[in-house]
This record gives sequence, C-alpha cells and structure tokens, in this order.
Amino acid sequence: MSSKFFLRNCIVLAVVFVAVSCVRQESMAIAGEEDHPNLIVIMTDEHNFRTLGCYRETMEKRQAYMWGPSVVETPNIDWIAKNGAMCTSFYATTPVCSPSRGSLISGLYPQAHAVVTNNIPLNDDVVTFGHLLGKLGYATGYAGKWHLDGDGKPQWAPRRRFGFDDNRFMFNRGHWKNLKTDDQGPRVGSTKKNEPSYDVGDADEKTFTTDFLMDRTIEFVEANKSKPFCYMVSIPDPHGPDTVRAPYDSMYANQTYEKPTTFDVDDRTIPQWGAPDVKTGFGQSKYYGMVKCIDDNVGRLIKKLSDEGILEKTMIVFTSDHGDLRGEHHRQNKGVPWEGSARVPFLIYYPPVVKQGKVVDQALTSVDFAPTLMSIFGIKTETRFHGRDFSSLLGNVAGNQADTWTDIAFARGTGDIPGWLMAVTDRYKLVIATNDQPWLFDLERDPDELINMIENSAYRAIASDLAVKLEGYCREFQDPRFKSPRVASDIEWLARGKGPYPGPKTPTRKQR
Repeated sequence: MSSKFFLRNCIVLAVVFVAVSCVRQESMAIAGEEDHPNLIVIMTDEHNFRTLGCYRETMEKRQAYMWGPSVVETPNIDWIAKNGAMCTSFYATTPVCSPSRGSLISGLYPQAHAVVTNNIPLNDDVVTFGHLLGKLGYATGYAGKWHLDGDGKPQWAPRRRFGFDDNRFMFNRGHWKNLKTDDQGPRVGSTKKNEPSYDVGDADEKTFTTDFLMDRTIEFVEANKSKPFCYMVSIPDPHGPDTVRAPYDSMYANQTYEKPTTFDVDDRTIPQWGAPDVKTGFGQSKYYGMVKCIDDNVGRLIKKLSDEGILEKTMIVFTSDHGDLRGEHHRQNKGVPWEGSARVPFLIYYPPVVKQGKVVDQALTSVDFAPTLMSIFGIKTETRFHGRDFSSLLGNVAGNQADTWTDIAFARGTGDIPGWLMAVTDRYKLVIATNDQPWLFDLERDPDELINMIENSAYRAIASDLAVKLEGYCREFQDPRFKSPRVASDIEWLARGKGPYPGPKTPTRKQR
C-alpha cells in the first residue's frame, strides 16, 4: 500500500471519527442543555370543559352556565389559558379512559395502538413521547392513573413503563381517593373488608389523591430541576364517585343547580347512539369540589416552577381523557359523540412558541399532541404519528399557517366494527353509526345538538365534504368500522349519492 493511499485513508477515517464524535457530543449537549425545555402534562379524568372559567368565557351564556349561575372558579387553570393557548374544539379520539390515553401518549388512533376500549393492554411496540424524550436524556416519570396495562387494579408501577422511567406512583386502574406511602412504597389508604376502597376515609391535604399526586410531581421537579425533565401526572378526579376531602366537600353545598337544557328533550328525537341512561345526574356540589381541589393543586405546581426559575422554560399541558355529560341529553358520563362527552379541555403554556392568550378554534384530537410536541421541541424522529403538528396554530411561530389549515378531526366509539365514527370541524359534526342514520349537527346554530341537518339541502355540500374526509381517514388509518356495510354505504351516499337517505329506517324508541 502506498504512503499516499495510506495517508488518504487515515484522513478519511479521521474525518469520520470527528463527525461521529460531533454527533455524539451534540446528542449529549441536547440532553444536558440547561435551557432545553421541560414538559409537564396534567391529565384529569371525566372532566366537563364547562367547569373551567376560561372555557365559559368563550361561550354564550346558556351554554356556559349549563347547570345554572352556580359555578366553580378555576383561576390557576385559567392562568394557563391566559398565558398560553386554549383549544376550544379539542376532542378525545375515543371518549373513554384507555383509548384516549393511549392516543395522547402515542399520537396513534386506537385501532393502531390496540386499546380500542377500556382495560386492554397497550401494544408492546408503541413508542410514546416519554420514550422519545428519554432517548435525548430527559428524566421521565409518571404518577397517577395509567389504565393501559389490562385489568390490574390498582397495580402499582406496571412492569412496562413505556418510556416513563420513574413510575413508582403510577397505578393501572381505579379512582382511589386516599393514597399513602411508606418504606414499602405507595398504597391505597382506605380499605373495606381488607380490600382497597374508593372511600375518602381520613384523607387530608397530604393523602387525598389529587394532593398526593401533585406532591409527587413537585418532588420530581425538585429532584430534576437542573436538567430537562418530562413528567405526566394523571389525576383520577373529577371522575365518580363524586366525593372529595374537606373543605371541598362542603364548599359548594349551598349552591343550587338547574337541569341542563337538553335534560327533558323528548327521547324519541335522540339518536340511537345517544340513548338516555339516567333519570337524574346534574347535582354539581361534589363535582365542583373535586375541580376546585384540582385547580388549587395546579396553582401549587405553577408556583413551584416559578420559584425554581424554570416556569418559562417548561411546557405545561392541561387536558382530560374525556368529558362527563352531567345530565345533558338525559345521560351521565361519557362514551358518545355529544360535546359534553367527547370534547375536552386542552390548554398549553410555553412562551417561546405559544402566544399569550391564543384561542385555537380548529378541531383537534388526542393524536395531534405527540407530533406537535416533537415539532415544538425541535426533535426529529422516524416514529410515525397519525396526528398532525398544530404548532403553526399557536401563534408565536414563523409562518403561521392558520389560514391554510384544514379544519377537520376524527373520533370513534369503543370496539371495532359496531358503533360510531365522527368527523368534526369547529362548526360541523357528522356522526355515522351502525345503529342509526347519519347525523349532521351545526354546532353554531344548534349548540345543544338537537337538530339533524343530514337531509337539509342547504347542508348537502357540507355533509359530502365531511363524508369524503371521513372516508379518507378510514382508508388511511384502516379503521375496521369502515368494514360495516351500513357505515360504508352511508359514507358513500353522503360523499357521492343523490336523493333522500336510502338506508334502513331506525326504530323509534318509546317515550319515557
């Protein structure tokens, strides 16, 4: 080998070595950079967006005060909206616990991460934002309800961590009200017949679950404040049972509440997928107490971040897995495409990117969070997301593309083929189901969702456009519900058909 050839090879190898070293050093620099942003995700459970003052401010009076003039004030959660952005049309991809949670952490629709209904384990190969940030050197952790590891209850610290390394205070299932910890680790503080119980028991400001979980979050911040961190705290309130510790249990006891405007609507006019399931269910006293306790704890977290001098370098996200109808449409809880069930709060604070007081009206869902997070944090990944990056809607980024954004989002009911699919924009909502004719709502003219515009000729083009987009979603993301002959034929008629609705007539329910 000539000396010239040998020298040239040495130079090439040296260049490669330097390049590789630079890449490694750059990766390490990213992981240890003092100004690299932190992330805290606060998720509540079964939370009606109307209980937050920031959302009430965007609504007309009758919608804002669904249960009358008695409300709960939420100044700390509202602070996130006033100093960050509020998404007014944010939906759970499936409005029940497990599927929604799986979609938020992965950016995938439920049929892809496998959790199409509650109590199904998340697929082993799912990549979460915890994984992606952890690979960059972030300290990662999770406290509270997980609900993505099957039937275990409470099942502390599930073996599969999905990128959330410190999961000591993660429990798989349950709406426990009293949590304690000692040298043996965390446990449920209330028992009945020697089994963990949902009773509040002797819970106080240290052991009531909301307070307990926020204490763990603050401890994580304290331990990791000198480096980038990612922490998700999943509070199991204000989900039922509607109980809360003192003084929140009596704070709203003297308030009076009204029936929702849709409570006494003739049941025969309600879609099959929204059939009534309760006779009562609009008393708000304890529900408001749970919300107030959450708000006070959010205030504690914000103060901690401020005191540590890291508030403005920390992205704070506040959201929920699904809503709670609280008597609307003669229903309780969730699982249906009504606004009170499927629409959830989503607030995001991060001053370098998010414009102060920004209101985002375009329709979004849980799958859109992960790709947006990666974009805002400047992280390039080969992980495929089903959602879209909506950072361009948040106001402080160059080349704001709000005017060219396609306003559309998709959601689905639980399970595979039987059930409903939804295509929604800021104004219109199309619901296709295996047990009813298509329903089209104009949320601006009909915020109570009482009038089906599907055969109104003035809405024909709107219905067609939504159906075409829904069909595109079904094909691209392989939603098995599209295999239903009724769903497929209804979408085909809406997208390209003419004349009156040709589908099967829906049986009329008996009046109450």
